[in-house]
Amino acid sequence: MKLVERALENYIKQNSSDEDTILKELDRETNIYSLQPRMLSGHIQGLILKMIVAMAKPKNILEIGTFTGYSAIAMASALEEGATLHTIDINDEIGDIPKRFFEKSEYGDKIIQHIGSALDVTPTLNEVFDIVFIDGDKREYIEYYDMLFNCGAIKKGSILLADNVLWDGKVIDESPKNLKDTYTQGIIKFNKYVKDDPRVEVVIMPFRDGMSIIRVL
Repeated sequence: MKLVERALENYIKQNSSDEDTILKELDRETNIYSLQPRMLSGHIQGLILKMIVAMAKPKNILEIGTFTGYSAIAMASALEEGATLHTIDINDEIGDIPKRFFEKSEYGDKIIQHIGSALDVTPTLNEVFDIVFIDGDKREYIEYYDMLFNCGAIKKGSILLADNVLWDGKVIDESPKNLKDTYTQGIIKFNKYVKDDPRVEVVIMPFRDGMSIIRVL
């Protein structure tokens, strides 16, 4: 099955739009300098995020979880004139990679980078976001979600995108190890929490590691 999945992934890449040069370069640098390069969104997910932004035409985007900045640049590339993207990450151990690539890209003037906890930073922005991309600590997904509603950072029609909601298939693995794993349980609880929330409608897209598309009603 893994061979089939890899072959299909290659086929999808070959028949999708090319990856931007700046994103290819960022992908390479992430794989060289990061201890967890799999956290990077990558070519196809980057294109999907870009497409969603291009279709939704948001005035502002919030990203929870910057990592090396790949998804921020992908989304910012589709923003219209005057639109902005705020990206927040509590971890500054990856050094200046995001800042350097934001400035190197054509979209640096649209991206505002914050270092700190999204739970603390977001309420201070005093913004209402059209799109929110949640890709931070999996144990805190429900807290991020509630915080967005509680501080008024989203409104009717806002789109929330939550990454890694299939968690490498562990969401359906009931082995003792996964039942004790706080990251896996965080994702499982989040998925059910959103499904049961009458304020939204949600669909889980089964590409890569899974992404939920959530619309605020």
